[in-house]
Amino acid sequence: MDLITFKLILVLALFLLSLTIAAYSTWAERKVAAIMQDRIGPNRSGPFGLLQPLADGGKFFFKEDFTPANAEKFLFVLGPALVMFISLITGAVIPWGKTLNLGGVSYDLQVANIDVGVLFIIGMASIGVYGIMIGGWASNNKYSLLGAIRASSQMISYELAMGLALLSIIMMTGSLDLKVITENQTEGKLWGIIPIGSGMNWNIFYQPLAFLIFFVAALAETNRHPFDLPECESELVTGYTTEYSSMKLGLYMFGEYVNMFISNAFMVVLFFGGYNYPGIEWVTQNWGENTAGILSIVAFLSKTIIGILIFMWIRWTLPRFRYDQLMHLGWKTLIPLALVNLMITGAVILAFGN
Repeated sequence: MDLITFKLILVLALFLLSLTIAAYSTWAERKVAAIMQDRIGPNRSGPFGLLQPLADGGKFFFKEDFTPANAEKFLFVLGPALVMFISLITGAVIPWGKTLNLGGVSYDLQVANIDVGVLFIIGMASIGVYGIMIGGWASNNKYSLLGAIRASSQMISYELAMGLALLSIIMMTGSLDLKVITENQTEGKLWGIIPIGSGMNWNIFYQPLAFLIFFVAALAETNRHPFDLPECESELVTGYTTEYSSMKLGLYMFGEYVNMFISNAFMVVLFFGGYNYPGIEWVTQNWGENTAGILSIVAFLSKTIIGILIFMWIRWTLPRFRYDQLMHLGWKTLIPLALVNLMITGAVILAFGN
């Protein structure tokens, strides 16, 4: 198999994986809510309600596609399409597993191994705001516009804190390449002292504060509770999606869940060793490259799904922030904390040279 064919198969697999996880995130969201509220949740479509995402997708597909009379038609369609496209394309730079050996050739499980992967993801997250802003403005509805303005100001505010938290990881690794960041978390002694097995030298042990800042910023970036101000039902009907129906609304909702999946995958790469798992080198040497590769994909997806479930748990636990509290947290708490963390990281690197 040549490289182009493998990459095309990988792109298709990643596309299907993103859509499947996004679809079943809607089912999991309802199930988690039901468990926390002592209910049953979806249980009519298929066993345990497992066909519910298909029923929802079908419902979106066959609903009337309504466009408001005064809407800006082209931009009204472009908004949701942009959100979905950007959220799907972001996964291209993430290393989803170690390597697979097919016909004597080792292939990286990464669509695009570019040396500025971190920058690419941050850039794409910034462009994602345009989809929401365009949709909210093109709807020609005051609630939609308010939701869009909230979304853009919220994302701009929290991107700064997220970027500063990322810088401490970049300083430690000395690279913007996600593959290099992952491989740096395979070997080595914990804090340079404690010998641990291969695959466990994770960045979370060195940068707990950066992780905390990044996690809160990721919640705000993906418009999840307690930062879902742009679609605040009690104030703005449904925010920027007020005028949307049918598959356009479906694209916005799907885009949100794909974003949640990708941001958790990104978090796993940066802080939880990516595809590494305890004993990854031993498995490679004793059980072969392919077994280690498949286990690494399972490990990566397991960590990511745990992250998604934590996002859902937070949704049904914490109440929504007031808008001024949201801005206060972003500008007056997270950014100063991230700057302090950056200074401490720099000082430690200077003092210990590693």
